[in-house]
Amino acid sequence: MLPSLDSIAARLRLRHFRLLMAIDEQGSILKAAEQVALSQPGATKALQEIEAALGETLFLRTRRGLEPNELGHCVIRYARLIMTDMSHLRDEMHAVLEGAGGRLSIGMIMGAVPMTMERLSRLLEKQPALSVQVQEETSARLLRLIDDGRIDIAICRTSVSHRPEAYQTITVKEEQLCVVVSAQHPCAGMTTVTLDDLAGFPWIVCSANMPMRRHLEREFHEHGLQFPRNLVETTSAFATMSLMQHSHRMVALLSTDVGQFFTRSNMIRVLPIELRTKSEPYCLVMRGDRMLSPVMRMFVEEFSAPTAPYLRAVG
Repeated sequence: MLPSLDSIAARLRLRHFRLLMAIDEQGSILKAAEQVALSQPGATKALQEIEAALGETLFLRTRRGLEPNELGHCVIRYARLIMTDMSHLRDEMHAVLEGAGGRLSIGMIMGAVPMTMERLSRLLEKQPALSVQVQEETSARLLRLIDDGRIDIAICRTSVSHRPEAYQTITVKEEQLCVVVSAQHPCAGMTTVTLDDLAGFPWIVCSANMPMRRHLEREFHEHGLQFPRNLVETTSAFATMSLMQHSHRMVALLSTDVGQFFTRSNMIRVLPIELRTKSEPYCLVMRGDRMLSPVMRMFVEEFSAPTAPYLRAVG
């Protein structure tokens, strides 16, 4: 039986959480001790204190060193959350003392990059001392980063999660998608193009079960076409553009915002294809159990500015 919360809180210290993270990173009590400036006997004693406070063993002792068991992975994840929150606390205290600045960690899917960078640029004009970390990832990966406290806000889809109710969400855009090719593609100059015309070309697509991949598969199915087999899977806009520049036969499905961004540089052409199925909207996503910091609130407010009249909040 697990000890009570009061008992755990009374016995665990922040140095314990730092040690857990170090053991997870190093896989060795000796290297972990060096990382957190403890002697090896001191680190061993501290680990014994942690396991005694929780009433459970957290690591497997193997010839390769210490490896977290299932409970260990759980405790380490929360240790990282606690230490991340402590880091955020210090950053916000510093921002308050300095009268400006702060820290913001955000992640986004590829299609949300142009819109998000516009909002972030406006925020940085108002808060030039703001420190920002930006990551581009898949929705599934971004939700894991939110769960682990690695990022403050994501612009992504929660439909890929088994527990979407765990997040605070604000719908920011009903995404539109477009089919693009390089300027040298055989179909680039055509005024009328169908999916049938493109079925025989190699495609750049997202990984299986991702929302945009499912959208494209539905589109081929509704047209009675076999989904292409000659595929390159990536979620990187840069990789997509590079492939198209080197292989002019490639076809890709992109967010219309991303497609229009690269069209301005004449790198690609958006084909005149009207897609039948609707894409899923993407949202501002935050942990449901976390209060928004002042900087997070300012970032969210940028998405409800007059220049973005399509916004609407959801529960």
